[in-house]
Amino acid sequence: MEKGRLEAFSDGVIAIIITIMVLELKAPHGADLVALKPLAPVFLSYVLSFIYVAIYWTNHHHLLQAATRVTGPILMANLFLLFWLSMIPFATGWMGENNFARFPVQIYGAVLLASALAYSLLAWLLVRSEGPTSILGRAIGRDLKGKISLVLYLVGIAASAINPALAMATYVLVAVIWFVPDLRIERLFRG
Repeated sequence: MEKGRLEAFSDGVIAIIITIMVLELKAPHGADLVALKPLAPVFLSYVLSFIYVAIYWTNHHHLLQAATRVTGPILMANLFLLFWLSMIPFATGWMGENNFARFPVQIYGAVLLASALAYSLLAWLLVRSEGPTSILGRAIGRDLKGKISLVLYLVGIAASAINPALAMATYVLVAVIWFVPDLRIERLFRG
């Protein structure tokens, strides 16, 4: 299969994910700023999730930009990633509607963790297919940022049982770590 089809399909699914998230935002019943206050948790959840989906889209693009071929296992790993990304709107809505309650915050963290594991699997399969000395293999290397993120997601999930605000701070920290796109691949293309 051509990687272009995989990219186009993934882009379409990610666009739908973002659309579903924005459709969950409901207009307030009042016409003043006070009417927005009850919607703050839903809106903040949406902003964080939009940032996460944007980060995945950008880094997914970089991964596939460096790939030269797509195999069956890569297709399945990509679908696995898209499945977990498609759960973000559900977890986002539940968390926001319940004012960052413990269990929805834990589920949100679990969805983020599963998405990160799925992305790591996809990256690993692509490197395995391309070879460790390929652009992709050299760019990803030991993937320290990815490993730190997995640990932070676990910390956030555990922290949500004690203090959901601390868990949310952990999830925001991971987003901040990844907010600047992963430029390792771009650097190798330029160099």
